[in-house]
Amino acid sequence: MQGRFEELKGQRFFVRRWGDASLPPLLMLHGFPEYGGAWQEVAQRLSQNFHCIAPDQRGFGQSWAPKGVKNYAAAELVGDMVALISRETQPVMVFGHDWGAAIAYGLVMFHPQLVDRLIIANGVHPVPFQRALASGGAQAKASQYITWLRQPGVQDHLSANGFQKLLQLFATHMDMSWLSGERLEDYKHEWSRPGRLQAMLNWYRASPLQVALPDQPIPMPALPLKRLQVPQPHLLLWGDGDTALLPEATQGLEEFAPQLTRVTLEGCDHWLHHQQPDEVAQAISNWLR
Repeated sequence: MQGRFEELKGQRFFVRRWGDASLPPLLMLHGFPEYGGAWQEVAQRLSQNFHCIAPDQRGFGQSWAPKGVKNYAAAELVGDMVALISRETQPVMVFGHDWGAAIAYGLVMFHPQLVDRLIIANGVHPVPFQRALASGGAQAKASQYITWLRQPGVQDHLSANGFQKLLQLFATHMDMSWLSGERLEDYKHEWSRPGRLQAMLNWYRASPLQVALPDQPIPMPALPLKRLQVPQPHLLLWGDGDTALLPEATQGLEEFAPQLTRVTLEGCDHWLHHQQPDEVAQAISNWLR
């Protein structure tokens, strides 16, 4: 792995790269509360066939973390990755997890010429997800933490006592045995960078997603459905034990992704790329063949 600072739109972003630069590019987009280093296990397994590129996204890790919620609007976050992809000599394959999936979907929808294939691991397309959140059902109940994370001052609660509450949120009813020892210390080090936790939470605050209270459905917000299409071949990897994102959050995805392939990985959950990196890499290789 080689890591270095790269300038995107006049700002410094930290980018990790694995594999020979002459190989097909694979952009890997992490979620909350991770950083580009979260891809190490999967990237090592894919780097024989791909040039894996994993940035710390805006507000995370060592990358630029501007103040103000408006700086974390989706258009800004997607624009960062457009600047990174535009340096490549060919369209890239994009792989997103959690919040990284939201940016990956934004790239294929609004900059389709830059992306040739899309892989999502336990992440959601905005329309099926918003439908599930608006219904007031199981996904809305599981996503009540979003409303809490948007409150002012939450970063102080999450960072107290060695990030105890953040770790509890990270682990809700899921296997976190992979996050221990030196890796846990690495995560705490990244979270401790000045202003980072506030910046990470601003992704939630800037999002237009509306979360209904349990059993209190709200009207489905108007969305530009025709613009939210995924024209590329699309692989959806799903850890079947995820308690943060439920299967109902992907219902109807085929309406927007006609070239969709679904692969369920058993015995793992939201953190499948840590729990089963061999299986994740193999599923990708099988799909490409």
